[in-house]
Amino acid sequence: MSLVKANNRWLIVTTYLFALLLSVLPLTFDARWLRPEFLCIFVIYWVVFSPQGSSLLLVFLMGCLQDLLEGSFLGQHALALLCVSYLCLLFEQRFKYYVAWQQAFLVFGLVFAHQFVDHWVHSLQGASSISFDFLMPAFTSALLWPLIWMLLDRTRIFFRVA
Repeated sequence: MSLVKANNRWLIVTTYLFALLLSVLPLTFDARWLRPEFLCIFVIYWVVFSPQGSSLLLVFLMGCLQDLLEGSFLGQHALALLCVSYLCLLFEQRFKYYVAWQQAFLVFGLVFAHQFVDHWVHSLQGASSISFDFLMPAFTSALLWPLIWMLLDRTRIFFRVA
């Protein structure tokens, strides 16, 4: 039995760092609820299309880095991203064969789960809200999925990421 080694893992790390950069770009107060969850979208893509290249440890570290950048509770995003990674691994085979609009529905559900876990951990700190505005990134992430999927897929093929 031979183990498959991921080629060009640096590209996966680079795209995660780019997603973190997009996550902290300044927006107006009204537009901050519409910001897509870029890191979550990129994690979904890489876990589904290159599961051996995107390890759970890497996802955990990127989640912790997002916590540090956003000033949130350490481990909050890491837990949410690990939950999303687990769900992605469950749906991996089906996900690959869906067309883009069907994948967008799955991305909506996965980002919804990410936001739900993130909000749950946030509410454990005593800062809960009655509004459902925290779910808006799931809509914008699902709308952006076809474009991001196309860009990442072409990049993955060009750099021959296994």
